Amino acid sequence: MIKLITFFSFLFILNSCNNDDPGDVVLSSEEIDVTGTKYAESKNNFANTYTVFIDSLNANDGITIVAEVDHAANARSVGRVLNPTKIVFFGNPALGTPLMQKNQLAGLDLPQKVLFFQNTSNTVYALYNSVPYLESRHSLQGVSTLPQISAALENLTKSATSSEIKRATDLTAELEEGVVTVKSTQDFGSTYNSLQNAITSNENLTIVAQLDHQANAASIGLELRPTKIIIFGNPDLGSPLMQSMQSIGLDLPQKMLVWETEDGSVNISYNDPSYLAARHQIEGNEDVLAQISTALNNLANTAAGL
Repeated sequence: MIKLITFFSFLFILNSCNNDDPGDVVLSSEEIDVTGTKYAESKNNFANTYTVFIDSLNANDGITIVAEVDHAANARSVGRVLNPTKIVFFGNPALGTPLMQKNQLAGLDLPQKVLFFQNTSNTVYALYNSVPYLESRHSLQGVSTLPQISAALENLTKSATSSEIKRATDLTAELEEGVVTVKSTQDFGSTYNSLQNAITSNENLTIVAQLDHQANAASIGLELRPTKIIIFGNPDLGSPLMQSMQSIGLDLPQKMLVWETEDGSVNISYNDPSYLAARHQIEGNEDVLAQISTALNNLANTAAGL
């Protein structure tokens, strides 16, 4: 389902970088400094930056866009104002599956995603999770596709923004930092179906995308234990966080990963809202964060049959 092979085959002719390029620009304290991210400040306006990025994906047969979310439009739908903010999800099982073969939890950060936003000073940014962040958070050291993923993300972003890539001061995370995991009492199929039904039956939630990482791996002849992700959101809760700090749109909508281990155990994993708030330096919004935490906990417990 997810494929980027044709476009990336060109990009990878370029110098494959190690996971922390010595040429990266370290951010000053005045600039965006979201742990684990790289970004570019666009020389183009918001619409052109986003369009060039999307066109670069669509122009290549090897690329599939999984989902596009217009955070600003979603905010307007619930009566809130947000500067232009969009995120696009895309991926490639040939590159992503090896990450999940080493650690299925990497599926929580797949498919790849890039956030585009314009701040109150009309500066346009493209922001994404760096390979060192993925590598450290999910213990992916030694996976051969990491340099390819890094090069592809950087070149796509450079093309859209006509700018060089900058980096956060700290590109790494602790192992499984910010990941909440609940063990299910049900089998994989029942767990995922319970989660899906719990989301669809809640009128406040909307499913944005669902991905079967195992099926995507099989489509290119690779093996992966049962692993599925569901992406969903609630603008009433997400919009206030983005009004506080637009960069948190990189971690919205919410995601839940259902995965089966080698011994047959089934888990539900998601990002702790408190971790995301700290990562994006959001202050206040305690009530909203508490609501999100409670909702995610309830969904995970329902899926787990608890």
